[in-house]
Amino acid sequence: MKKITFLLFAIILTFAACKKQSTIDRDLILEYIDEHNLDAHSTASGLYYVIEEEGIGGHPNIYSIATAYYKGYLLDGTVFDETTYGNPITFQLLQMIPGWQEGIQKFKTEGSGKLLIPSELGYGSEEQSDIPANSILIFDIELLSFEN
Repeated sequence: MKKITFLLFAIILTFAACKKQSTIDRDLILEYIDEHNLDAHSTASGLYYVIEEEGIGGHPNIYSIATAYYKGYLLDGTVFDETTYGNPITFQLLQMIPGWQEGIQKFKTEGSGKLLIPSELGYGSEEQSDIPANSILIFDIELLSFEN
C-alpha cells in the first residue's frame, strides 16, 4: 500500500511541475507578444504563431518534406541556430520537434512568420547544446516549398 501511495504522490508532483512550467511559459510568451506588438494566434497545445506573409497554395501536413529558412532564438534574443540565404534546410516534418510539427503546418509556400514554442513543445527540461532546459524557442520561418 505504501508503494501505491508513493507512486500516486510522485505522479501528482510530476503533473503539478509540468502544469507550472506550462503556465510560466504561457505568461512569458504573452509578455513577449505584448512587448513586440505581435499579432499572434494560439493553438490548444500552447503554441503561438504569427503569419507575416500569407504565402500561396495549401499547407503542409505532418508527413510533408519541407524546405525553409529559419532563425532560432531565445526570449532574450540569443540566436542558437539559423540557416543562411542560399542554404535552406530541407526536413521531414514528422522528424522535427513538436512545435515545428504543429507550427510549420500553419504556413503556406512562400509564407513567413514566427513560431513561439513553449518548452514542452521544444526540448522540455532537457538542455540542448546552446539551449538551456525549459527554454521557450522563437523561430522566424520562411517556408520555401513542401511536398506531401
